[in-house]
Amino acid sequence: MPAGTPPGPEAALRWGQTLRTAFPDLRVKIEDIVAEGDLVAVRASWTGTHQGPFPPLSAEPTNRRAVLTGMVFWRVRDGQIVERWATLDRLGLMQQLGAKA
Repeated sequence: MPAGTPPGPEAALRWGQTLRTAFPDLRVKIEDIVAEGDLVAVRASWTGTHQGPFPPLSAEPTNRRAVLTGMVFWRVRDGQIVERWATLDRLGLMQQLGAKA
């Protein structure tokens, strides 16, 4: 989810809907998942075709296929995510979609 997104499942569901509108054929591939103690790390790739509005771009759909790669780390306490860190190749995504910086 983008910076500034409020915590909680409702915001996560809204962001998921935004992604599905922008990339209706979105597929997520888990490359690696590692857990140790209260930390979980996931390396994944997201693939889809830009066919709808995508707020980070503020541009018309490009109908271009793109792959976003990244890693997410979660700290879990009592069965709930209490902290999250993510590193995503946003520049690579923007370049694939032809966005201007």
